Amino acid sequence: MVKSLPLAQRVTQLHPSPTMAIDSKAKALIAQGKDVVNFGAGEPDFDTPENIRLAAVQAINHGHTRYTAVGGIEALKGAISERIFADTGLRYAPDEILVSVGAKHSLYNAVMALVGPGDGVLLPIPYWVTYPEQIALAEGVVQFVSIKPEHEGELRPEDLSQAMTNASRGLILNSPSNPSGAVIRPSVLKQIAQVAMDQDLWVISDEIYNRLVYDDTVHASIASFEGMRERTVLINGVSKSYAMTGWRIGYAAGPKHIIKAMSSLQSQSTSNPTTIAQYAALEALTGPQEAVDVMRREFDRRRRYIVGRVNQIAGLEAATPQGAFYVWVNMASWKNRQVGGRSIYDADDLALAWLELANVAVVPGSGFGMPDYFRMSYATSLERIETGLDRMETLLESAE
Repeated sequence: MVKSLPLAQRVTQLHPSPTMAIDSKAKALIAQGKDVVNFGAGEPDFDTPENIRLAAVQAINHGHTRYTAVGGIEALKGAISERIFADTGLRYAPDEILVSVGAKHSLYNAVMALVGPGDGVLLPIPYWVTYPEQIALAEGVVQFVSIKPEHEGELRPEDLSQAMTNASRGLILNSPSNPSGAVIRPSVLKQIAQVAMDQDLWVISDEIYNRLVYDDTVHASIASFEGMRERTVLINGVSKSYAMTGWRIGYAAGPKHIIKAMSSLQSQSTSNPTTIAQYAALEALTGPQEAVDVMRREFDRRRRYIVGRVNQIAGLEAATPQGAFYVWVNMASWKNRQVGGRSIYDADDLALAWLELANVAVVPGSGFGMPDYFRMSYATSLERIETGLDRMETLLESAE
């Protein structure tokens, strides 16, 4: 019998992503022939627009299948610069931009370049599941920042001040938020920027959902405030806005010396992102933009419906998300009750009951730092949303 080789401590301390876990379990049930309504996936249900797909085919036919520069092709960097300028009013040079294998890779590069052993990283709750894992890999210390319930997920400067210690070195922001859909108002973001400058914090600003905002909501980048461009790494990509999750193209923009360090890391790990996908991303950013608006309008329609229906179900409560394509649902009223013959103590228990007894997949909030909540993605058809909510409500109606 061969003895198992020991693993490095860093990988044994990692926790599996609950979003990927629930999605995998849902897909396993689907493979068994079950009709599962999957509210778990964090990706648009639309096909990548045709002009982008054709650009990828054209790239292959033109022989764009070899290595590129580690940080991406110059034309794509130029397109990213123009996109950021249109969104934020900030201009970034090519050596201040790095193209990576998805926004998650961009985040990883930024964390590894900025976080050292023992460095405190302020992380508002709820947070995207990957942030604390990446901080741990860099041997940093996660400093969780609680947000008052009445603020509906919007970080306030006083929250930061309460969580900060002498070890605090940086802040990770995600607005619009995954999982809550909350968007930090520009006036509040300006105050947070002031705290960052006063306390000499760097900021990683994850803005992957910046083009998916609703009603009269205004998205602003913290990098756009005076004094913040020099201490902010802006993260974005094409996955969400252009339905290009599988193409794996993300990017970072920030101070030249940080981007150079991130590029050095990338050169020793993945090297350049897929060449063909880069040309597809170039078309996404420079080609017609109507598809973005079409998807956003449809997400908005679903958002209105799902929030209304959730709030009609006894014991569930959800604020209206201002961005992204998630609704963040409070299930605390169902704690210490029986559903389908099962004891419910938190959202993990309720999510498992819905999946196994009603064929509906939601993501429990424990992985996001709030075990009394669960996340539902409305990146699925209105018909499927209605079917899933009907099943969820029916199971709860049979509860004791």
